[in-house]
Amino acid sequence: MIITVSHLKRDFKVYKRSSGLITAMGSIFHRTYETVEAIEDISFDIQKGELVGFIGPNGAGKTTTLKCLSGLLHPSSGEIKVLGYYPYERNSNYLKEIGLVMGQKNQLWWDLPAMETFNLNKMIYGISDDEYKNTLGTLSSLLEVKDLLTTPVRQLSLGQRMKMELIASLIHKPKVLFLDEPTIGLDVIMQKKIREFIAEYNSIYKSTILLTSHYMSDVKKLCKRVIIIDHGRIIYDGNLSEIVEKYSKFKIITVYFKKPIEAKELTRYGKLKFFNREKAIITVGREKVSKIAARLLEKYDIGDLNIEELEIDEIINMVFSKNNK
Repeated sequence: MIITVSHLKRDFKVYKRSSGLITAMGSIFHRTYETVEAIEDISFDIQKGELVGFIGPNGAGKTTTLKCLSGLLHPSSGEIKVLGYYPYERNSNYLKEIGLVMGQKNQLWWDLPAMETFNLNKMIYGISDDEYKNTLGTLSSLLEVKDLLTTPVRQLSLGQRMKMELIASLIHKPKVLFLDEPTIGLDVIMQKKIREFIAEYNSIYKSTILLTSHYMSDVKKLCKRVIIIDHGRIIYDGNLSEIVEKYSKFKIITVYFKKPIEAKELTRYGKLKFFNREKAIITVGREKVSKIAARLLEKYDIGDLNIEELEIDEIINMVFSKNNK
C-alpha cells in the first residue's frame, strides 16, 4: 500500500472564553481550554495510482487528515505511513516524494513571475536541468499556460494562478499528491480544465492522489472510489457507483407533455420537484419507477420521458443526514 492510515486521531485544545468583562480580565491569569476531536478514529488504505475522493461537510476533518498525511500535523494517536515513511518525521526524502495543493493557500510570489517559484523549487528538490525542462514543458502544455510563465502572478486570473500553483507543486513529479479544494472559487469552465488536467496527470505519471472538494462534479468526474468523513469518522469507503444503490431509494422521472396538464394529476405518481404544465420532474421510489413510467406513457400524450438517478450531491446529503440521526 502507498498510504496506510490506522486508527488516526487528532485533537486540538481550544481556548474557551465566557462573555463579560470580568471573565475576560480573569482569563489573563487563568485560561480554560476544551479538547476538540477533529479526527476521532479513521483507518483506510490507498494503493499505488489510485485517485480517491475524500469528501465531507465543513469541519468533518478532511483538511486535518491531509495535513497529518503531509506531515504538517502530528497525530494525537494512531499510525500513518506514506511510501513507507512516517509523515510527521518530516524526512527530507519523504517531502521530495509528495505534493500538497491547498486551494486557499499559495506558494507563489505575488510580484514575481511564477517561473521564479518553479526555478526555486528546481533547486530545492535537486531536479536536473533536462528533467526540469521536460517536466515544465509537459505541465505548462497540459495546463495551457506556456505564454504566461513570465507574467507577474498579480496579473494572472484566479484560474491561471491555480494552474501555476499546480505546476509549482508538481514540478518534482511527486509519487503522492494531496489536493485540498483545488477548484475552489473557480468558474465552471476553469473547474473542468483543472479536472481534466488532474485526470491526465494521474494517467501519465501514475501518481497516487487524494482529493478533497466541495464540488461533487470534481469527485464524480475523477474518482471511482470515495471516502466520506463526517464528525471525524469515516461513514463510507467504497465505489462511488455503489453509494447510489446503497443510499438512494429514489429515481427522477422527467416528463415532457405534448398537451398542458394540471399538477394535481401527477401527485399520485410521486413527489413533484418541478412543474410548468408541459414539463414535470417527479421523484419516485426505485422499486416503482418502471411501473410509474409505464402508467404515465399509457395515460398521457408524452413527447419525451427520461429516468435518471438523483444528483450525487443529493445522495451525499442523504448519507450525512442518515449519519446524524
